[in-house]
Amino acid sequence: MQRTSISPRDDWQQKVASAGLLFHSPECEEMDRPYWDESAFYEFSAEEVDTLEAAGHTLQQMCLEAAQHVIDNKRYAELDIPAAAVPAIEWAWENEPPALYGRFDIAYDGSDPPKLLEYNADTPTSFLEAAVIQWAWLEEQFPNADQFNSIHERLIAKWQDIAPYLSKPVYFAGLDNPEDQLTLAYLRDTAQQAGLSTLPILINDVGWNPQREAFVDLEGRQIFSIFKLYPWEMMVAEEFGPAALESYTVMRWIEPIWKMLLSNKGILAILWELFPRHELLLESCFEHSPGTLGSYVRKPLHSREGSNITVVKDGVTVASTGGPYNGPSIVQALAPVAPFADNLRPGASRYPVLGLWMVDQQCCGLGIRESSGLITDNLSSFVPHCFL
Repeated sequence: MQRTSISPRDDWQQKVASAGLLFHSPECEEMDRPYWDESAFYEFSAEEVDTLEAAGHTLQQMCLEAAQHVIDNKRYAELDIPAAAVPAIEWAWENEPPALYGRFDIAYDGSDPPKLLEYNADTPTSFLEAAVIQWAWLEEQFPNADQFNSIHERLIAKWQDIAPYLSKPVYFAGLDNPEDQLTLAYLRDTAQQAGLSTLPILINDVGWNPQREAFVDLEGRQIFSIFKLYPWEMMVAEEFGPAALESYTVMRWIEPIWKMLLSNKGILAILWELFPRHELLLESCFEHSPGTLGSYVRKPLHSREGSNITVVKDGVTVASTGGPYNGPSIVQALAPVAPFADNLRPGASRYPVLGLWMVDQQCCGLGIRESSGLITDNLSSFVPHCFL
């Protein structure tokens, strides 16, 4: 695994924008480079890619075992999951309604075993970048190389697989912001390529009709199948949360509500309990549990996009972020640091986090976000990769 400088393509902004990535260069004083950064790329060997793929499959099985453990032992309160959501979680776990995708965030330096940082199993973004934008970059820059990337084909195949379980049209719902709308547009396109009829809707425009006991769109049409890019822990806290839980068995929500268990940072502590000292894990525990870690990262159970993270090294706080996520947290051992030389700033470093994409429980692709510090957040850049 190595990071290599390269000249960006001519008119790269127009090329990525034409593929759908419109916020490739947001004007933000806090960003020292564009979001889509093709001034460098990461190169892997085939053996390293095999290692990452195997890690994704192993972690998926471990996480499913951890979810079963939470359910069997009723450990919902430790994950700050409300009691009202438990019946729907257990029904979904037993009945296996359609699930689509997720992303493991991994620390890896090409030498030591990959280490799990967290699992975004419910609402991962940067999907178009991983599946399409970096593939187009590869075809133009390195046509004889390869990329760990069968995401697009896997997605279409999965939509075809679950199509019989979905009432048409399938709605695609999320917040009205560029990142979410980009992900929704791409996923909707893959569903249409699989032969499904679809409709877009903002999550705030999904209505509840108490007389019909049904969710409806702005025209009053009942919604039976919906992909929502909106976290379940936020959904159940909304005004329509009780209705979503009470009507869960007559709706097809993607992702299913049991994904609450895996996207919760508390699953990292449970994984360490079940698989202590596993080479793919970092020691983790609930914040209230006794611990001996001198260097660690504190993460609220429901934090997202690098918010409310604290990094402590040898007992001293070395980095932290603000944000809206307060409440119960875990502490996780600090991952081995894998800095790479910054091609644009002599003497500075870039810190990559590898996203392993899971579709239909198969590890099928890699996307890399990197930052100038120890915390990856929504200002971190996306950098393409290849392997020979």
